[in-house]
Amino acid sequence: MMTTAEGGDARRGGPEHGYTPTAAGDPADDSADAASGGLLGDGAGEGADAGQVIARYLDHVDGERGLARNSVLAYRRDLRRYQEHLSGRGIRSLGAVGEAQIAQFAITLRTGDESHPPLAAASVARMLVAVRSLHRYAAREGDVSADVSGLVRPAAPPRRPPRALTVDQVTALILQAGAATGEDQTGLARRLRSAALLELLYGTGARISEAVGLDLDDLDLDGSVVRLRGKGGRGRVVPLGRYAVIALERYLRGGRPLLVAGVGGAGPAVFVSRRGTRLSRQSAWSALRAAADAAGVTGASPHVLRHSFAAHLLDRGADVRVVQELLGHASVSTTQIYTLTNTDLTTMDHLPEVYTSSHPRAVPCSCPGTTATVTAPAVTRLPVPAPVGERPIGDGDPIGAGDRDGARSPEAGA
Repeated sequence: MMTTAEGGDARRGGPEHGYTPTAAGDPADDSADAASGGLLGDGAGEGADAGQVIARYLDHVDGERGLARNSVLAYRRDLRRYQEHLSGRGIRSLGAVGEAQIAQFAITLRTGDESHPPLAAASVARMLVAVRSLHRYAAREGDVSADVSGLVRPAAPPRRPPRALTVDQVTALILQAGAATGEDQTGLARRLRSAALLELLYGTGARISEAVGLDLDDLDLDGSVVRLRGKGGRGRVVPLGRYAVIALERYLRGGRPLLVAGVGGAGPAVFVSRRGTRLSRQSAWSALRAAADAAGVTGASPHVLRHSFAAHLLDRGADVRVVQELLGHASVSTTQIYTLTNTDLTTMDHLPEVYTSSHPRAVPCSCPGTTATVTAPAVTRLPVPAPVGERPIGDGDPIGAGDRDGARSPEAGA
């Protein structure tokens, strides 16, 4: 049976790039290795030298499979750790590796050693994805006679619902992002930018890399859609809700021009810094953190906003396959984790309401006998609730949204 981590590798082509291994390996060193193409092997040894095969495999995932740079670097770090493990046991060639050696590597990852602390089950499973993928490649290329990794199955990590904020927390966060922080033009531009960024993250479920990577050509505010470029170069078109459109229009009219003023030949980036360059992930994080601190919301992050986007949609009756497409997941099984019970979003008081409004045989019978004839009323669903994060537009909006006529569609992606 394929584990969750393995399934992710088969679908996306690499480990989740957000993971930061505890193994040695400075990003600067990784970049230098990538430039040289030499990475791990010293060329010594006979046959399928592990370092040489790993170097060719990394060229393969980088060039032929076109993985994102962060995914390639994650593979690089994981396979460096694997080769260090083999070298420490006198194994130089992948041809000398058997099922027992790979299983021992998994045990070492879980228990730790003198140089590395123990890893969680999810991290071990993720690192073994890289090892198994390497051995499949080596067998396919003829570097080894067979793929010996096939029988090694990491323990499946427990499935837990991703952390998500409540609707009220998200609303408070966005309001604080747009709250006045000063009367100078730079302060105005920055709060317009922060409000637009957070509205986009929550309104579309975009990853932070997708948001800061947006170009002006990716926005169609008249059509209320945005084109997001996801992992592995996969793109998708996502609806923009009314509040996101409003916030983006204000930022593009009154915020971005102030930030690029005096900058010759400003680039195409939607979100820019005070120097007119593309906003970095770190600066976007800082804007969200400042809004979260001001709103008193703990545990907020760009990815938590993405989780909240998905959880709130599903909690309000959205089809899981629709949410899958909006998030850009390659498999619906990745999206289904959001359907696990989340006590912050679905309470026991809410469950009977959902059941009676959704199940065709859930009409309660007040008849005392079992033979009574009951005429059940027509099964109807509850009215669709107001869009997530809905709030009055006008005097109550900290950045003055009253200039819109509200003719656009309700918050589709919230």
